[in-house]
Amino acid sequence: MSLPDYKSPGKQSSAPVQSKSQVVQLNIGGHVFSTTLGTIRKFPNSTLADLFNGSTKRMDSEGRHFIDRDGTYFRYILEYLRTEKPPTEHLQEVHKEALYYDIKPLVKAIEETPQFFGEAVGRQQFLAHVPNYRENLEVIVRVARAEAIASRYSNIIVCVLRTEDDLARHNDAIDSLGTPRESVVSFGPWKAPASVEDLLDCVKMDIEAKGYKVKIQPHSIDKGFLFKSYDFFYKLIFTWW
Repeated sequence: MSLPDYKSPGKQSSAPVQSKSQVVQLNIGGHVFSTTLGTIRKFPNSTLADLFNGSTKRMDSEGRHFIDRDGTYFRYILEYLRTEKPPTEHLQEVHKEALYYDIKPLVKAIEETPQFFGEAVGRQQFLAHVPNYRENLEVIVRVARAEAIASRYSNIIVCVLRTEDDLARHNDAIDSLGTPRESVVSFGPWKAPASVEDLLDCVKMDIEAKGYKVKIQPHSIDKGFLFKSYDFFYKLIFTWW
C-alpha cells in the first residue's frame, strides 16, 4: 500500500501574483506608454482593465501590451487614471476614447464640462432643428472643391431663411439674385431661438473642422430688388493656397 503523496506548503505551485506597482508598457496603435498595472486597473470594471486579463491581453514583438487602436489621445486617458482630473482640451476626441475603454467616471466628468455641455445640449440641439444641415455642408464642400480648379478661392452662395416668412419670399429672392438656383445652398427655416449669426458660426465651425479655411461675409448685389441682400444671402469664401 503506497503512502499519499504529500507536498510541502513551500513547494506548492501557484500563478504569479501581479503587483499593482508593476511597470507595464503599452503599444496603442504605435504610440508607446509606460505606467503601472495599478493605474491601468484603476477602474476594475472598465474595458481597459479587462484588456489586461490573461485571457484577452495581446503582446507585440517587444513584449508590450498591444491595443489595436489609434493612441493619439490615450495620454489624456492615462493622465485621468493617474490624477482623476479630466482634460481641458480635445474633449470630443477623449470622450470617444473614454467610451471605448468604458471608463465611466471620465465619461461623466467630460459630459459635465461647460464646453461639452454647450456642444451637446446647445449647439447640436439647435442644429437638429435645421433641416438638412449636414447634407448642406457636404454640398457646400463638394461645390467648393469643384470651383477650386486653377483658382485660389471658391465662392459659394448660401441662402439663410430664418423664418417661415423668409421661406415664403425665397423664390423671388433667388430669382433676383441672378445666380443659377441650383448653385445656391439654402438653410432653414428652423424653430429654435438661435439667430442667423449662430447658424453661420456653426457652418464655419463645422467646415473648418474638416480642415478647410473659410470665411463668411454678406453677399452684396449691385442691382436693387425688393429684399436686402444681407437678409438672405451670404458668401462662403474657401481659400486653397
